[in-house]
Amino acid sequence: MDNKLLDSLLKALEFSPENIELRFQIAKLYSDVLNYKEAEKHLLFILDKQPTDEHKFLLAECYFKQKKHNLTEVILEELIENNEAIPYLELQCFCHIDQQQNEEALATYQRILEIDNTFRNNEFENLFRVPLEDFDDDDFFDEDAISFLKKPDINFNDVGGMDQVKEEIDLKIIKPLLHKDLYKAYGKKIGGGILLYGPPGCGKTHIARATAGQINANFINIGINDILDMWMGSSEKNLHEIFETARANTPCVIFIDEIDALGANRNDVNKTAGRTVINQFLSELDGVDSDNEGILVLGATNAPWYIDPAFRRPGRFDRIIFVAPPDEVAREAIFNIELKDKPTENIKIKDLAKKSKEYSGADIKASIDIAIEQKLLDSFKDGIPKPLTTKDILKAFGKMKASTREWFNSAKNYALYSNDSGLYDDILVYLKIKK
Repeated sequence: MDNKLLDSLLKALEFSPENIELRFQIAKLYSDVLNYKEAEKHLLFILDKQPTDEHKFLLAECYFKQKKHNLTEVILEELIENNEAIPYLELQCFCHIDQQQNEEALATYQRILEIDNTFRNNEFENLFRVPLEDFDDDDFFDEDAISFLKKPDINFNDVGGMDQVKEEIDLKIIKPLLHKDLYKAYGKKIGGGILLYGPPGCGKTHIARATAGQINANFINIGINDILDMWMGSSEKNLHEIFETARANTPCVIFIDEIDALGANRNDVNKTAGRTVINQFLSELDGVDSDNEGILVLGATNAPWYIDPAFRRPGRFDRIIFVAPPDEVAREAIFNIELKDKPTENIKIKDLAKKSKEYSGADIKASIDIAIEQKLLDSFKDGIPKPLTTKDILKAFGKMKASTREWFNSAKNYALYSNDSGLYDDILVYLKIKK
């Protein structure tokens, strides 16, 4: 800063002490050299004579720099009441942060973004937003995605195969509800959690929905999108609201898909935001401040080895069930469902089921879609729908590989080398590596 300029202006002020513009320039120069006390003195003189928003805002900045937060807020509230200018709101946000009023600061920052969604402030971003690299762009809260309190119209009769999975769920979830007095006599709670794991597309969501239908319970189907939110603290709030809704509407099944994204091992989570979400979820599972009686939590994951071990503590997800690719009986049922109401001719369902070993339900649907696409090309010639045949679908098998194979290649390594507790023995049994 050119001190000569400041000295010259101060000398000029001696001859013209009522010159408001001259005094304002002096106040700005003092502020620039961090002499906020002198700047404040000149600004108070100006405001007594000729108050303007520009003069008030500079005084607010001087007060803020001197940690005079109450005086800063008084001026800003007056300015913002008349004009929600971004600089006013930004300074107000800083003022809240300085006083550790994070909720008020967050609300102010959100208001800034409502006014100007291109606004960026690194300090605010680091404090209030969960780092963008932690979540995909699609992982932000979607109010329309969550399906609250729907009673499914399917039950176990609508699920082909999966007998072992049904038995486990029956023991853990259904029988406690049917025999409440017996369970209470032994001090056993009705509720808890089951973790379903296995290759993608093998019916984890379907069996969860059928479970709720089997016991005529309310069903809350949530994905990771419904929980994770870009704003610090909002993910925890979303979790709490979901569990509170379930508690108010028991019996209720909460199904959480892709739970590994929510329950990642805390040792692998570097960001504080991620760890607080996991801790909130564990607190909700435990019912620390609430009663979880009648709350049944089903989680689904393709990667159980990434989940924090604390999730497997008794009372949380104390049953972990392997959901294998559909067996032959289940594949028959899936083919029947997928081919229903489609033009077909002499389809041999049993042959298709035998030759689609290792296929997931999603793979079966994809093979039928491939066959249909070819039939559509043929039908375009004369506009007459051509029926699907067994040969058409078998031909489609040749154009795709079972998607489960890639999953088993990865899962086998965990089952062989990271399986001290025997948690993944079912994978080895399925692969016929272990009896």
